[in-house]
Amino acid sequence: MKHILFTLKGCPYDLLDDELHVRDVLITAAHMSLSRMLDISSYKFDPHGVTAVVLLAESHMSIHTWPEDGMAVCDVFTCGEQTKPRAAAIYIADAMGSRDCVSETFIRPLK
Repeated sequence: MKHILFTLKGCPYDLLDDELHVRDVLITAAHMSLSRMLDISSYKFDPHGVTAVVLLAESHMSIHTWPEDGMAVCDVFTCGEQTKPRAAAIYIADAMGSRDCVSETFIRPLK
């Protein structure tokens, strides 16, 4: 099981504050990671910010945004040898317009 935690910096306000865009990014990222999407949930904050989580058969992915700071905090957590969590994380960073990314990858053993 791989768990990638990453913070995106320098993202455009309009992308970070667009709930539909954030949802679409997660749906595409799930596909790119070769994972099976089960469900998606999101919430648009007032005056700004979005939180979205996609539930995968292989675990989950999430994006939490702070448009006023140009920042998003994300994670991609997958299990299974067939999954490509790094491909999903790279896509998310690109699709959110990030100019900088700080990330850490954890291997989570089952035993």
